[in-house]
Amino acid sequence: MGFRVNTNVDALKAYYQLQQVNNDTAKAQLRLASGKRINNVADDTSGFNIGTSLRGKVSVMQGAQGNIAAAKNLLSTAEGSLLGINDLLVQIEGKLSDSTNPTADRTALTDDVKSIANEINSILTSTKFNDSKLLTSASGQGFTFQVGESTDTLKLDYASTLASTGGGGYAANISVTLGSFANLTATSLMTTGGASSIAALQTALSSLKSAVSSSLGKIGNFSQRLDIKDQNLNTSITNAQSSISRLFDADMAQEQLNATRGSILQQAGISMFAQLNFAPQQVLQLFG
Repeated sequence: MGFRVNTNVDALKAYYQLQQVNNDTAKAQLRLASGKRINNVADDTSGFNIGTSLRGKVSVMQGAQGNIAAAKNLLSTAEGSLLGINDLLVQIEGKLSDSTNPTADRTALTDDVKSIANEINSILTSTKFNDSKLLTSASGQGFTFQVGESTDTLKLDYASTLASTGGGGYAANISVTLGSFANLTATSLMTTGGASSIAALQTALSSLKSAVSSSLGKIGNFSQRLDIKDQNLNTSITNAQSSISRLFDADMAQEQLNATRGSILQQAGISMFAQLNFAPQQVLQLFG
């Protein structure tokens, strides 16, 4: 130590060290209070930018998960209706088989088939999800959902074989076949000369069942794809949130150590600063 009194260099050095300790301690205490590693951009500018970008991507992926859930609900609604139609077609198939019985009441069977056909048409035209018709959309339209990044979309065109043509309100590949049943007459089921008519109806029924089966198969495939995309999004979101946590979340144990260390250094620094601040008084001994 020199004998200069105008500028107490040693005390200034202790002051600067104490100031740095106070700043570090305050930062550790703030992190403990907030639970955050980054409380302002200056704490880690690059980490803040990366973390903010990751949060944006997580938000997009979570939105995509919501879309996937809606898409699954849409497919479930369509599937339920198509399964109901399939059951009704089986009933028509049974009625056609009964009509080959010479003792059968063909008038009653005709009424039954017409009633079932009209119900099928009702299901086709009334099945909706949030006011969107599911089974009679125009061919090739389908329903497009964003299921990942902005460019990752999935078009659910399961109803392409059931697309509306407008004619008679029936669906495309089944308009003629369903119309054959809805407009059925007892004469068509007569034994005399009716074999060819029944065969034609059975062919039409087979075409109708094929269209429904095709749509159900597509629904199953789309459901599987949506499940896979949902699983991939879960993995991506988990990894992204892990990175965000590493960037933004404070290590509470480490910050507690830093705060305790800072508190000790503060006390020691204040003590040393006080001693160094009064050290120049020793010069007075020269004037004794």
